[in-house]
Order: sequence, then structure tokens, then C-alpha cells
Amino acid sequence: MAISVHHQSDRQRFVINQDGSEVLLEYRMLAPQVIDFFRTYTPAALRGRGLAAQLVAAGVAHARERGWQVIGSCSHVADWLRRHPLA
Repeated sequence: MAISVHHQSDRQRFVINQDGSEVLLEYRMLAPQVIDFFRTYTPAALRGRGLAAQLVAAGVAHARERGWQVIGSCSHVADWLRRHPLA
């Protein structure tokens, strides 16, 4: 089954709805072209499936397509960025 990532720009977050729960990647714009991904959340029952990594990949791709600078103040995002420096 394909996982669908939804960007909720009005709430500044990316979301995966899975098994009645939400996996979240929240962000804030620090400047017009600087995005800070500051929080990921995965409910305990959904952990270990790589869902947060899929959200981070989608969020970073969204930012890079716009030429924005990406900051990962969330430790999960910072680790992902270190493992995927060219993403």
C-alpha cells in the first residue's frame, strides 16, 4: 500500500494518516526562504515503519524544490539530513 503524505500549509506541517492516527512533521518559517523542521511525532503503534523518514523526505523535497534553506532543529530531521546530504 502506498503511503500518502499531505502538506497542511495552513498548519505548517506534513502528515501521514495511518491506521486512524497521524504521523507529523512540523515546521516554521524562520525567514521567507528558511524553513526549520522542528518536530516529528509518530504514535507508538506506528513506530519502526519508516513513516517519519518518509515525512522528512517529503518535507525536504518540498523545501529544496523552492530553493529554501533547510534547518533541522528536530534531532530526527538533523540525523536524516546528515544521512542524505544531497536530498
